[in-house]
Amino acid sequence: MRFFISLSILLNLAVVSLSMAQSGIPAEAQAVARTVRPAAIRAAMRFLADDALEGRKPGKRGFALAALYMETQLEALGMQPAGENNTYRQEVPLRRWQVREKNSSLTVVTDAGEQTLVYGKQFILNPNPDHSTSDVSAPVVFVGYGISAPELGYDDYATIDVKGKIVAYVNGAPSSFPSNQRAYYSSSKAEIAANHGAIGVMAFNLPSDLRNRIETSAPRARQGIYRWLDKRGKPQRTFPALKGSASLSDSTARLLFAKAETPFSDAVTAALKNQPQAFPLNVSVKMRTFTDAVEDVAGQNVVAVLPGSDPALKNEYIVYVAHLDHLGIGRLVNGDSIYNGAHDNASGVAINLETARLFASLPKAPRRSIIFVGVTGEEMGLLGSDYFASNPTVPKEKIVANFCLDMPFFFHPLLDIVPYGAEHSSLKKETELAASFLGIQISPDPIPEQTVFMRSDHFSFVRQGIPAIYIKSGSQTGNPKLDGTKLNLDWRATIYHSPQDDINQPFDFKAAAKHVQLQFLIGYLTAQANSRPSWNKGDFFGTKFGTKAEN
Repeated sequence: MRFFISLSILLNLAVVSLSMAQSGIPAEAQAVARTVRPAAIRAAMRFLADDALEGRKPGKRGFALAALYMETQLEALGMQPAGENNTYRQEVPLRRWQVREKNSSLTVVTDAGEQTLVYGKQFILNPNPDHSTSDVSAPVVFVGYGISAPELGYDDYATIDVKGKIVAYVNGAPSSFPSNQRAYYSSSKAEIAANHGAIGVMAFNLPSDLRNRIETSAPRARQGIYRWLDKRGKPQRTFPALKGSASLSDSTARLLFAKAETPFSDAVTAALKNQPQAFPLNVSVKMRTFTDAVEDVAGQNVVAVLPGSDPALKNEYIVYVAHLDHLGIGRLVNGDSIYNGAHDNASGVAINLETARLFASLPKAPRRSIIFVGVTGEEMGLLGSDYFASNPTVPKEKIVANFCLDMPFFFHPLLDIVPYGAEHSSLKKETELAASFLGIQISPDPIPEQTVFMRSDHFSFVRQGIPAIYIKSGSQTGNPKLDGTKLNLDWRATIYHSPQDDINQPFDFKAAAKHVQLQFLIGYLTAQANSRPSWNKGDFFGTKFGTKAEN
């Protein structure tokens, strides 16, 4: 009998060892991953997306309730405070600025005279946090996409001097760029313009690009912009050298080209062909912007840590982040004015909470420490994550990796993923191991024009030189009649940032559970590795930002 019992134990150990050898996933991690609870994800989402939380807008009662919920859930799991002053909170000072429209204006000046445009119909001015009153009058130069990317063989500024001028450019970036670089440069144009000496910027869409037209973007733009403040009360992520910034309607963009030697249609054609271009428009523009600071918001991040078990590596940190905030109460749509944000982003918070439970269930804590952060102000421009990544509550150089979840999209079975950022660092290895173990394929970005890589909180960590991954569901649905990409785009067009993003949508919580397993396993493998993650040699983002993590 003893012989057979011993043989059975040895066989079981052999099976476990073989499973680990074949998958690369330690047995204890496999066992814990299997305990994931789809119902727990739904329950957390149901609370966070309830009408009682009033859309979780920062500074409001609903956000305070959401933050308290996340804090107490992490505390119950045994996570320790990792915020300020031995608490679970990090204060994030936020301020909102608005344009005083009645005093602000944009005028086009040509040899024939001056034409003052109509605010909200022909143009919108962006608030200028650095200047309560700013006047700029200068010649206008068209600079194509407004991008200087010599490392990609593209530079709109290569043949023109824009010092002291206003630059006009097309929104977006060349379709020839790799997906993540395309996203980065689509969102970096004001900085590029300022670095080249411009004193104002004006942006407009290509005629074929119907997103964010003046007609649809004006109501939200009129609500103003938020920025976080440093210890001196100075707003961050601004460009003081730019005295004016405007978004133009299609008709206004065409008006600017009326005196140009190159017709508007030719400029559009060149942009669509990904050709760098720059030339004077032979007009000047006067922009007058009155900016009012209208609101201070006491933002807060929730921060908790599971200390690592390795005497040396426990002083290195892996950070999981998901934004707690949403849009609050807003415009009435189909009889509802509460923007619940079930998918955006109660889903990411709920998945991270279940991921935290898996880590807490391990028989032994991972070698490196694991931090969970619920950030504020994502909908205001990634503000809470940017504040944390810029002012972390642990030494910045000790943060080795970031994993972000934001609207992972689980409206169908999880058969493939798009791991934004994985191709830039050694984290690709852990991602592939975990995905393979779970039977999930890895796919390329199906919607590069949406510039997803720049649109969530992981990029705040990339900007600080920290390798990061942001995982979204892919396009495979298991149903040949159901195109996952179309489903995604349709959701963005009809539900995204509306009161209809509530818990009553057809979520697949088994798919959400797979997201938990994926997040957990990638993080566990990273936490157990002998070496910290590293940027790939010569990588675009590693080269641009990688040295920051070492300082």
